[in-house]
Amino acid sequence: MDRTFVMVKPDGVQRGLVGEIVSRLEAKGLKLVAARFEKLPETRVTEQYREHLAKPFFPSLKQYIMGGPCFLMVWEGRGVVSIARKVIGATNPQEAEPGTIRGDFGIDIGRNVIHGSDSPESANREISIHFKQNELVMYTRIDESVIYEY
Repeated sequence: MDRTFVMVKPDGVQRGLVGEIVSRLEAKGLKLVAARFEKLPETRVTEQYREHLAKPFFPSLKQYIMGGPCFLMVWEGRGVVSIARKVIGATNPQEAEPGTIRGDFGIDIGRNVIHGSDSPESANREISIHFKQNELVMYTRIDESVIYEY
Protein backbone atom coordinates (compact mmCIF):
# COMPACT_ATOMS: atom_id res chain seq x y z
CA MET A 1 0.00 0.00 0.00
CA ASP A 2 1.03 3.60 -0.61
CA ARG A 3 1.53 6.16 2.17
CA THR A 4 1.09 9.91 2.50
CA PHE A 5 1.77 12.59 5.06
CA VAL A 6 -1.06 14.84 6.27
CA MET A 7 -0.80 17.61 8.84
CA VAL A 8 -3.58 19.59 10.46
CA LYS A 9 -2.03 23.04 10.74
CA PRO A 10 -2.33 25.27 13.83
CA ASP A 11 -5.48 27.02 12.53
CA GLY A 12 -7.19 23.66 12.03
CA VAL A 13 -6.18 22.52 15.52
CA GLN A 14 -7.32 25.80 17.10
CA ARG A 15 -10.69 25.52 15.34
CA GLY A 16 -11.24 21.99 16.65
CA LEU A 17 -11.18 20.33 13.21
CA VAL A 18 -8.83 17.41 13.95
CA GLY A 19 -11.64 14.93 14.61
CA GLU A 20 -13.59 16.01 11.52
CA ILE A 21 -10.51 15.68 9.32
CA VAL A 22 -9.59 12.24 10.67
CA SER A 23 -13.21 11.14 10.23
CA ARG A 24 -13.32 12.24 6.60
CA LEU A 25 -10.11 10.39 5.72
CA GLU A 26 -11.22 7.26 7.58
CA ALA A 27 -14.67 7.35 6.00
CA LYS A 28 -13.00 7.49 2.59
CA GLY A 29 -11.39 4.15 3.42
CA LEU A 30 -7.85 5.30 4.19
CA LYS A 31 -5.95 3.73 7.07
CA LEU A 32 -4.24 5.80 9.76
CA VAL A 33 -0.85 4.23 10.54
CA ALA A 34 0.81 6.98 12.63
CA ALA A 35 -0.21 10.18 14.39
CA ARG A 36 1.31 12.70 16.75
CA PHE A 37 0.18 16.01 18.30
CA GLU A 38 2.99 18.51 18.83
CA LYS A 39 4.46 21.96 18.33
CA LEU A 40 7.00 21.59 15.56
CA PRO A 41 10.62 22.61 16.09
CA GLU A 42 12.22 25.06 13.67
CA THR A 43 14.53 22.43 12.16
CA ARG A 44 11.64 20.24 11.04
CA VAL A 45 9.55 23.18 9.80
CA THR A 46 12.52 24.34 7.72
CA GLU A 47 13.01 20.83 6.31
CA GLN A 48 9.27 20.38 5.68
CA TYR A 49 9.03 23.61 3.69
CA ARG A 50 12.56 23.70 2.23
CA GLU A 51 11.29 24.46 -1.30
CA HIS A 52 9.91 27.75 0.06
CA LEU A 53 13.04 28.91 1.95
CA ALA A 54 13.93 31.69 -0.51
CA LYS A 55 10.35 32.88 -1.01
CA PRO A 56 9.25 36.12 0.64
CA PHE A 57 6.39 34.44 2.52
CA PHE A 58 8.60 31.82 4.22
CA PRO A 59 9.27 33.76 7.46
CA SER A 60 5.54 34.24 8.08
CA LEU A 61 4.81 30.63 7.09
CA LYS A 62 7.42 29.39 9.57
CA GLN A 63 6.06 31.63 12.33
CA TYR A 64 2.51 30.41 11.64
CA ILE A 65 3.40 26.70 11.62
CA MET A 66 5.49 27.07 14.79
CA GLY A 67 2.84 29.26 16.45
CA GLY A 68 0.71 26.42 17.74
CA PRO A 69 0.35 22.66 17.86
CA CYS A 70 -0.09 20.59 14.70
CA PHE A 71 -1.56 17.11 14.27
CA LEU A 72 0.77 14.99 12.13
CA MET A 73 -0.45 11.82 10.44
CA VAL A 74 0.60 9.07 8.06
CA TRP A 75 -2.19 7.53 6.01
CA GLU A 76 -2.07 4.36 3.96
CA GLY A 77 -4.10 3.13 1.00
CA ARG A 78 -3.97 2.39 -2.69
CA GLY A 79 -3.37 5.71 -4.49
CA VAL A 80 -3.48 7.48 -1.12
CA VAL A 81 -1.61 10.64 -2.20
CA SER A 82 -4.11 11.59 -4.90
CA ILE A 83 -7.10 10.43 -2.84
CA ALA A 84 -6.03 12.52 0.16
CA ARG A 85 -5.39 15.55 -2.06
CA LYS A 86 -8.93 15.30 -3.46
CA VAL A 87 -10.42 15.06 0.04
CA ILE A 88 -8.26 18.04 1.14
CA GLY A 89 -9.09 20.25 -1.86
CA ALA A 90 -7.22 23.00 -3.72
CA THR A 91 -4.43 24.86 -1.89
CA ASN A 92 -6.37 28.11 -2.15
CA PRO A 93 -9.60 27.55 -0.18
CA GLN A 94 -11.41 30.05 -2.42
CA GLU A 95 -10.79 27.65 -5.32
CA ALA A 96 -11.49 24.46 -3.34
CA GLU A 97 -14.68 22.59 -4.13
CA PRO A 98 -17.45 22.38 -1.52
CA GLY A 99 -17.24 19.02 0.23
CA THR A 100 -13.44 19.17 0.47
CA ILE A 101 -11.76 20.04 3.76
CA ARG A 102 -10.45 23.37 2.47
CA GLY A 103 -13.65 24.07 0.57
CA ASP A 104 -15.72 23.59 3.72
CA PHE A 105 -13.42 25.10 6.34
CA GLY A 106 -10.90 27.43 4.68
CA ILE A 107 -11.14 31.02 3.50
CA ASP A 108 -7.57 32.34 3.29
CA ILE A 109 -4.66 30.65 1.46
CA GLY A 110 -2.37 31.55 4.36
CA ARG A 111 -4.64 29.73 6.82
CA ASN A 112 -5.80 26.74 4.80
CA VAL A 113 -6.25 24.28 7.71
CA ILE A 114 -4.27 21.31 6.39
CA HIS A 115 -1.21 20.10 4.50
CA GLY A 116 -1.08 16.97 2.37
CA SER A 117 1.84 15.59 0.38
CA ASP A 118 1.59 16.39 -3.34
CA SER A 119 3.40 13.32 -4.71
CA PRO A 120 4.60 9.90 -3.57
CA GLU A 121 8.16 11.29 -3.46
CA SER A 122 7.11 14.22 -1.27
CA ALA A 123 5.14 11.84 0.93
CA ASN A 124 8.19 9.65 1.54
CA ARG A 125 10.35 12.69 2.27
CA GLU A 126 7.81 14.30 4.61
CA ILE A 127 7.05 11.08 6.46
CA SER A 128 10.79 10.59 7.10
CA ILE A 129 11.07 14.16 8.48
CA HIS A 130 8.39 13.61 11.12
CA PHE A 131 8.26 9.87 11.85
CA LYS A 132 10.71 7.05 12.45
CA GLN A 133 9.97 3.80 10.64
CA ASN A 134 9.19 2.04 13.95
CA GLU A 135 6.46 4.62 14.66
CA LEU A 136 4.38 3.40 11.71
CA VAL A 137 1.92 0.77 12.87
CA MET A 138 1.24 -2.14 10.53
CA TYR A 139 -2.22 -3.70 10.78
CA THR A 140 -5.15 -4.78 8.63
CA ARG A 141 -8.39 -2.83 8.85
CA ILE A 142 -11.32 -5.18 9.27
CA ASP A 143 -13.10 -3.61 6.28
CA GLU A 144 -10.21 -3.76 3.77
CA SER A 145 -11.81 -6.68 1.95
CA VAL A 146 -14.82 -4.53 1.08
CA ILE A 147 -12.81 -1.38 0.28
CA TYR A 148 -10.40 -2.94 -2.21
CA GLU A 149 -10.98 -5.23 -5.16
CA TYR A 150 -8.21 -7.83 -5.02
